[in-house]
Amino acid sequence: MPTSTISSTDPSVDHLIQAAPTESCSTDLAAGPWTFDAVAGYGPGSSMGDVIPTGAPRQGELPAEYREASDQDLDRRIRAAKDSLGDRVVVLGHFYQREEVVQHADYVGDSFQLANAALEHPGAEAIVFCGVHFMAETADLLSTPDQAVILPNLAAGCSMADMADIDQVEDCWEQLADVLGPLDATDDSGRVPVIPVTYMNSSAAIKGFVGRHGGIVCTSSNAETVLEWAFARGQRVLFFPDQHLGRNTAKAMGVPLDRMPMWNPRRPLGGSSAAQLADSKVILWHGFCSVHRRFTVAQIDQARVEHPGVRVIVHPECPMEVVDAADEAGSTDYIRRAIDGAAEPTTFAIGTEINLVRRLAAQYPQHEIFCLDPVVCPCSTMYRIHPGYLAWVLEELVEGRVVNRISVMADVADPARVALERMLAAKPRA
Repeated sequence: MPTSTISSTDPSVDHLIQAAPTESCSTDLAAGPWTFDAVAGYGPGSSMGDVIPTGAPRQGELPAEYREASDQDLDRRIRAAKDSLGDRVVVLGHFYQREEVVQHADYVGDSFQLANAALEHPGAEAIVFCGVHFMAETADLLSTPDQAVILPNLAAGCSMADMADIDQVEDCWEQLADVLGPLDATDDSGRVPVIPVTYMNSSAAIKGFVGRHGGIVCTSSNAETVLEWAFARGQRVLFFPDQHLGRNTAKAMGVPLDRMPMWNPRRPLGGSSAAQLADSKVILWHGFCSVHRRFTVAQIDQARVEHPGVRVIVHPECPMEVVDAADEAGSTDYIRRAIDGAAEPTTFAIGTEINLVRRLAAQYPQHEIFCLDPVVCPCSTMYRIHPGYLAWVLEELVEGRVVNRISVMADVADPARVALERMLAAKPRA
């Protein structure tokens, strides 16, 4: 599609990439994601420099009929399969999915909202999760045993989630016990030395670890509520895998930066001293989101120069300096609600994933809405979900075949479910 035919509010990032691939993080983004199914890695785009763990799931070859189908044909086939399946299937779509996928979702939301949506359809035979691997695992944990949770592309992982694996976390826990003493001992107020808190962007194994050790899962929507819950039960918090969400949330709650040491799993005691760990309030894991790390203070400064009066809102996965320079920070749903609630035409500069930003620009034409980062760089793993994969898994269901099922083993699922239930009870602030 020629660049000149694309509206500035066309929500399709795929159209934009196909039209001007040189303005993207990688020219390879213009290719179909099946091109990379046999290659170890997260795929082209913002996470291409991250090292994927050995043994990470890979997607088998997508049949040629789906790779070669036109956009219109895939759209028709998806709609026909959904009509045939009816209430037997529910399709969940994350805010960061490409528009060609989101339009077929029965529910669109952030990870907290979609976790709740997975609970609300016990009668569906299958839940097709258009997101990434840890989200599908969470849906499996929260759905009924006879429901099949399907991830259209098994290679849709998350580099942030992979930055904290279970062996590293177990080793960290042992080292903390050496410094802090027995981690199940309580002080005079009944608090244990440390409560583990994991961001939703983590594996089921990590969520299971947290559940076994009295901890809780959080999302960007309810991180403050979760930290309050944890501080009431522990003298300090071990927060992983995203350092930025942990730091930004705790800082806003009044925790000094010098009481938030970093834990680098490749260094003894995470790179901190025993005294620093003993004096800590929040121990931050050395992890980050490749998409949100791209946003800078310089981008905000430029937006203010070019658009006087601009309202800058960024995601709390952004670095602290970026959050401090912005007018507001909040989850993807917070960003959506902030724009929806603006009574007067407003210029918004948004620091989050490009698919959501362009969708909001199309939905709210009374406002000027643009992404702080001018380079088109979608979440490379979310971008692995393509309408071709969605059509394939749905048509397989029509034929009575379940492909790409995500299942969590019971020994992990039981404690992980406890941690998730605590998360769901920790409602985000209005």
